[in-house]
Parts: sequence; C-alpha cells; structure tokens
Amino acid sequence: MKDIRATVRLQFHAGFTLDDAVQWVDYFADLGVSHVYASPLLASRAGSTHGYDGVDPTRIDPEIGGEAALERLVMRLRSRGMGLILDIVPNHVAVGGSENPWWQDVLAWGRESPYAGFFDIDWQSPDPLLEGRLLLPFLGAPYDEVLSSGLLTLAYVPESASFTLEYHEHRFPVDPRCYGDILRHAEHDVLHDLAVQFDGLQTRLDAYTGVGDLRRQLRQALEDEAIQAALARGLERFAGDSPASTERLHALIERQNYRLAWWRTASDEINWRRFFDITELGGLRVELPEVFEATHPLILRLVEAGWVDGLRVDHVDGLADPRGYCLRLRERLDLLQDKRPADVPGRVALYVEKILAEGEHLHTDWGVDGTTGYEFMNEVSGILHDPEGAAPLRGLWREITGREDDFLAEVRQARAEMLDTVLASEFEACGLALYRVARANRETRDVTLGAIKRALKALVVHFPVYRTYADEHGRPRQDEPFFQQAMSGARDELNPPDVAVLEQLERWLGGEAPCDCQDNQERRLRLRAIARFQQLTSPVAAKAVEDTAGYRSAMLISRNDVGFDPQNFSIAPAAFHAASAFRQRHFPHSLLTTATHDHKRGEDVRARLAALSERGERFAARVREWHAQAGPLRREIPGGMAPSPGDELILYQLLLGAWAPSLEPDDAPALREFTERLGQWQQKALREAKLRSHWLWPDEAYEQACRGFLEGMLAEPGRRHALMAAARELDLPGAINGLVQVVLRMTAPGVPDLYQGTEYWDFSLVDPDNRRLVDYAARRASLGRGETPTEALTHWRDGDVKQAVLHRLLKLREGHPSLFAEGGYQPLHVTGEQAAHVLGFMRQHAGQAVLVVVPRLPAKLLGETKLPHIPAENWGGTQLQVMPVMHGEWRDVLSGASLRLSDRAQPISELLGSFPAAVLARDVA
Repeated sequence: MKDIRATVRLQFHAGFTLDDAVQWVDYFADLGVSHVYASPLLASRAGSTHGYDGVDPTRIDPEIGGEAALERLVMRLRSRGMGLILDIVPNHVAVGGSENPWWQDVLAWGRESPYAGFFDIDWQSPDPLLEGRLLLPFLGAPYDEVLSSGLLTLAYVPESASFTLEYHEHRFPVDPRCYGDILRHAEHDVLHDLAVQFDGLQTRLDAYTGVGDLRRQLRQALEDEAIQAALARGLERFAGDSPASTERLHALIERQNYRLAWWRTASDEINWRRFFDITELGGLRVELPEVFEATHPLILRLVEAGWVDGLRVDHVDGLADPRGYCLRLRERLDLLQDKRPADVPGRVALYVEKILAEGEHLHTDWGVDGTTGYEFMNEVSGILHDPEGAAPLRGLWREITGREDDFLAEVRQARAEMLDTVLASEFEACGLALYRVARANRETRDVTLGAIKRALKALVVHFPVYRTYADEHGRPRQDEPFFQQAMSGARDELNPPDVAVLEQLERWLGGEAPCDCQDNQERRLRLRAIARFQQLTSPVAAKAVEDTAGYRSAMLISRNDVGFDPQNFSIAPAAFHAASAFRQRHFPHSLLTTATHDHKRGEDVRARLAALSERGERFAARVREWHAQAGPLRREIPGGMAPSPGDELILYQLLLGAWAPSLEPDDAPALREFTERLGQWQQKALREAKLRSHWLWPDEAYEQACRGFLEGMLAEPGRRHALMAAARELDLPGAINGLVQVVLRMTAPGVPDLYQGTEYWDFSLVDPDNRRLVDYAARRASLGRGETPTEALTHWRDGDVKQAVLHRLLKLREGHPSLFAEGGYQPLHVTGEQAAHVLGFMRQHAGQAVLVVVPRLPAKLLGETKLPHIPAENWGGTQLQVMPVMHGEWRDVLSGASLRLSDRAQPISELLGSFPAAVLARDVA
C-alpha cells in the first residue's frame, strides 16, 4: 500500500452501498486516486443518508452491506494498490427512537446504568422535575395533551420481556424496578407474585444483573394464554382514554428516569449535551477512558487488520479535550503499526474536521496530519475574487436591502440570538458551571449567577474563533490572542461591575491553570467550567456564522461557506502563498478540498459567482432592472413584502451561479429540475437565515410566496432569457476559475481530496442537493476516451475538460510522490501590466520540480473568445521572472508542450498559450 496521495470522498447509504463502490474502484484507480475516503460506516439509524447518526459503534452498518461488504471493498482496493480512509464520529451518537442500546439502557436504569457516564448528562439539575432525570423533549405537543391523546401507549415487548412507552418511532423503556406498578394491575396471581419480586429490585444491590432471572420468569409465565390476556387487560388500564387511566399512566411516567416533554422545551431546559441544537444527537464523553475503549474497538481492529489506512475525526471541536483525544488515538494507532499486514506499509493518517478562523492555525502538538481542508477552500476562493468588486456589490446590497453589509455585526447578533434561543440550555449549563466555581471560594461567593451570565454572553458574542483549548495547565499561548480579542469586545459593552466579573471569568476559563488550585474540588469545578465553555462556543459559532449570518448577509454569497471568512471579500496572492508555505512546513499531508458533503454551494457555483466580483457594476445595474420589473411577482403578506429585498438579491446570485453552461432556457424538463432544486435550497436558506422563517416556527405563507417568486422568474420567457443572458457571461470566467481550483488543489502542499462526482462541473447546492447519486458510468466512459485537456477544452461545457485536468495531475502526483509529499514551496514573481492576474509557484525535491502558473480574475482579459482560455495577445508584456534554478527543459503536463526556460523572462502568453493553466514538470537526472 502506498502513502496517501489523493482521495475520493464517497457518501455511503442504502442507495450507494459498499458493494456499489466496489464496481467503481477501477475507475478511481484509473483516474489516479490512491484512497477512498468514506463517510461514517458504523451502524447508524435506519434509513440514514449520511452516517453521522450512529447507534452502534461495534458493527458496520448493515444497510450498506455490513462487514462482509467492507471486506470486499477493501480487497478490491488492495488489488489496485489503493486504500481506505474512514470518517469516525467520536463526539455524538443518535438518541431518541429505539435503536441505540446504550441510550435505551440509560433511560431504563438512569444513573445505575453502566452507560450513564457515557453521555454528558447533568443529573443535578436545579429543576426539581429533573433531579436525577433526563429531559426527553421528543413529544410533538405539550405533555398533558399527548398523555390524554392515546398516542403514548404502554406495551410489553416479548423479545426482551420488558415494558416500554411507545410514541411514534420512539420507545421509552420503563425502569424494571417499576414493573410491579404494571403487573399488579393485571388480575392474575402469577403476575401479582412477579410484581412483588420486581418491587424488590428497588432495594437489591444487584438489581441490574439480577433482573435477568425475573425477565425469564415473566417470559415463561406469558407463554400461558390466560396470563397473556390478563396482562393485556392490565395494560388497558394505562391507555390514557379516561381520567383514571391517564392519571395512572402519568404516575408511572413520573417514576421513570426521564421526563417526557414537548420538543419546544429542549432549547431552554435540556440537561444533556447535544450535537449543536439537534436533540436527536446526544454528546458522548469520549474523554473518559472507558468511553474511548467502548467506542473504538471496531475502528482499531480495522486499522490493525490493514483495512483502514487513515481516520478523519468528525467535529473535533465538540470534544471536551480535542488535544487529549487526538494524542490518545495517535498513540493507539502507532501501537498498531507493527501489527498491520506487511503489504500495507505507511503510517496511519489522522485528520481532524476543524474550521480555522482568520489568523488561526491548527495546533501542532495534537499528533495529527492536518485538517480536512476547509481553510484551503477559503484561500482558493479568496484569490478568485476581485477586491475592486467589493464596493459596487456592497453599494448594491445597501441600496436594495436597506441594510449595512457588516458581516461581523450580523455574526454577533446571530450569536446573541443563539444564546437566547436554540442554545439557551447549553448557555444556562455553562453559566451554572461557572456559578459553582464562584460558590466554591469565599472570595467570589457573592458573584451572582445573573452577573456571570451577562459577562459570559458578552464574551461568547465577541468570540472570534470556534473555540480555545484550555486544559488543566491553562490556556495555550497560541489561543491567548483570540481570547483577549473576545475580552476586549465584551468589556466595551458591559458595565463596570460586570467587567469585574468578566475579568474573573477570564481567570477561571484558563487564564489561571486549574492544576495550581490548592483545593481539589475547586480544581474539578474549574475544569468542568472550562469544558462547558469550550463546548459552548463551538456550536454557537457554527450556528451563528455558517447557519445564520451566512444566509443573512450576502454581498456576494460565494464568500459565505463552511470555513470561510466572509469579512474578507478577497484574499491577496501573498496571503495564499504564506498559507501554502505554512502548510508545507507544518502539515504537508493535510487534506485539500474545494467541495465537501457540508458545502453550501458547489465548487463551480462559487467559481462562477467569483466572476461576478469582476463585473460588480454590471451585475448591480442588472439587479436594479430585475428588481424594478419583478414587482408583480412579489406578494404583500403579514410581516412584510415577500420575498424580502435581501432574500431576493441572494436568489438572483444563486440563479446565476447554479445556471449550468449546458442549461438552455427552453429545455422544459431540465428547467423543471433546476427550479425544484433551487426551491429546496430556497426553503432551507430562508429557515437558516431565521429572519422571516425558522426551522422551529416556519412561516409557510412567506416560504410559499418566495417559491412563487422563484417560479415566476423562471416561468416567464422574457425574464428567463434575461437571466440566462446574464448567466452566460459567467460561463467562461467561471470555467477558468473552476479549472484553476483544480490545478491548485492538485499541486499545492497537501493531499488533494476529490468530492464524489465533482470530476465534472459541480453546480450543486446545500445538502441534500450536494449528496445526490453520481453517474459514474458517464465519468468512466469519458475517462476512457482518453482526451487530452486541450482536446476536451473544445467542448468544455460538458465538464470533460475538468476531468481531463484532474486525471493528468493525479497521474503526475502518482509518478512523483516524493515531490508532492515533501517538496518545498516557492512563490514566483510576475511583472508587467497584467501581473495581478497571475499566480505562480514552484515545488522542488530531490532533483524533481513542478512549476505552476494559473490566471486569476480572468473576466477582464477574455475579450471575444468563445473558449474559457485567455487569448495570448491579451497578456501583453506580462512575464514570469525566471530564476537560475528554473533553467532547463520543461514539459507542460496539461497541454503536452515542451518549453525551455533560460535567463530571459518568460512571457505569460507563451506559458498559457495552449491551455488556461500551465503545470510544467521537470526531472533532473
């Protein structure tokens, strides 16, 4: 097995199983990929389309084929010299329903369950109704309404000899210590005798293990039809169909280890950690050794067997101790290294899904190989945007919406909203953890919970990164600038007494090392508060930035995506070079991506929209015209005009960005599909923005009016053709930008990741649109035709040219693995009137070298060409400055041309004369 050279990300589910992937291994190998990078494969909820809702970490999901199918895939990969990277989810599992045995056990036995410590549950809630109990906010209506509706039923489960409360897909187990309350209502002496024995569990120390014998007795007793009938009659007394039976059912529920509640109570009262605000996903305490050991045996066994060559850790920022977890996992992987089969050499890779803010770098002491590449996606997008386009597009936003384009202000407002609404319970839990710290010391016992919450809210609202990584040794020096930035913003909005509390919070949250505390109890409380805080700022950032502000403020929505920094409209080439050089020095094997299963817009949608930054004035003029003409399509409804000006402007951007070059305005079937896809995106966008609609309280009238506006824009021929004309202006520069993304991802320091199906143009939208099934037969056929990039350029609209570029560069990496794994990074210097439109760098290692030259901001240089290729004459006297190390013969991998570089400067018109980008390779004997 070779080292990881390039990956292809595949999304597995019942519609695309492990055996389905087997048939395409040859295609991936022929394309030049070295590893399949799989979505989570462990058992997840029935019907899961993504695998991030796991229910059992001890087996491979049967819906995708189980372990036998995984073995078939691994053996097929090995036969082609390829490997497998597995996405793992240590942060959370699916709860609710009935499929998670650990969760169901906790519901049945409460704190006495051996799995009670696996979940991040606050058993000491200040709410007397939750003392020692979990809140289960899974009811579709208020508790009392459900209780008397007949939808909540008490049932006997023969297979396990247990009782459960059934509600739609949910199964809430009854505590076995309460079985007596049920059995004594069945008029039969045998069941009455068993009721007494089950009552005895309440005082038995061995209740958890001793219940097995009682279950066997119950099962045997119920083999008698008369006893079965008696039990059925007894269960009817809990039917909730009369005041007495309703009260009886309520009394039974009140004795359980949980409190059933309306789903709307979750945001305010939930007393266990979730994944973000998703109540169906419960957080795991993987920082505990016993939880780590229980959740990783299958993963580690697959690594030891040589089936898995790398791990991708999902949502590492959700963990209480990301560094500790990564180091523990790295240690275990290294210990398995010598046990792996001899024919699978190479160190097992470890990647983390981590969003980095501006100026933030991944910590270098975690033992990981890098991130999943969101920051690279941001960097590439940034250099494709013209900074001169910011002013006209910002002016258009202000004019149309009447709102300022201040993304940071939108983020802070959204952060405050998250703390007040969907994450209010998590905020409350963090405040209480800090309050307990205050009460542990007499010097701070007068610090009130109210003051703590005011200071905490201001701190979180101004937090500039997802989280910091303080531990028992305090806050790492690398995190200090970000924490102090938040402190500065918080100080400006708090009154003097609350500023004093804020300063105290700074010390408790890692400014002082907890290990220096003399009192062990205070030390534990501080560590708990630190964990609560750091597990709060991460979901607040995710919900506020990418899931709220990113849908509210859209001067140009191509700069609003997962891991992006919309405050920076563009990124200078020098910043791109600096980031690449840093990655080469510290994380040379980090993944590089421009499309993921989480992206909001496909990589080529963003590439097309980036071209709008070069045509800001022209786009603004067109929007003003469309906005004026679209009056008849808008509707006045309670709450205001629909769509709102902001939602309308964002829609125009998406229409142009997602309008494929091959989409004709009178192709009715294709247009219907396009309209439907945009409609699904639109509904999600409106609810994510949380301005006029919301996931928790959707405004269907507003959503329907917006859908009508969209359909009206595409239904009327005049408007539709006007939109197409504007979209066509993005075709050529958008295609060049798309090819540039490919070239940079394939050649910059790091390991390129290909998201499934994006070998062709990627005009996908937010999930689930970006997770549609891929036509691999068509991709295999086009690869088999063996066209060169130059040949495929002549019919570029079908996307074959993108695949041809990928193929050539993946094969280049295959032939020069050390060059791309270890080669240095050196920016190139370009002079002349169009120098700002060129980006170049060189990589060298052990006598091998590759020289990369790509255009940027191409729209102004295209002229009247019909191809996505800047005519040579439009480069003027722009030249690449040739250094002595570059002298000699080079071969352009993309065009096939040979070129000799000497002392003179090299005209860009010659470097980019045959193809939109140049990748020159040289081998020195």
